[in-house]
Amino acid sequence: METTKLSSKGQIVLPKSIREARSLRTGTEFTVEDTPQGVLLRPKSPFKPTKFEDVRGCLAYKGKPKTIEEMNEGIAKMVRERHARGRY
Repeated sequence: METTKLSSKGQIVLPKSIREARSLRTGTEFTVEDTPQGVLLRPKSPFKPTKFEDVRGCLAYKGKPKTIEEMNEGIAKMVRERHARGRY
């Protein structure tokens, strides 16, 4: 377990090993939560939450819509191909 200190400006330095393990970069924003166990820091999501209605239609599809059965077969085919290559 590593330790750190709170500066006079209220800043805490995260140890380098933790920053590297979590791929935290300069400018990463965190949410701060006070819990019964202590202070919890979580990196903020880089994207705002979105709703389906906000992104529907952003990728144009030209062609006949697929049925559920066709989509399931396409997924199964890809899983078989990846399994044959040792991916799963």
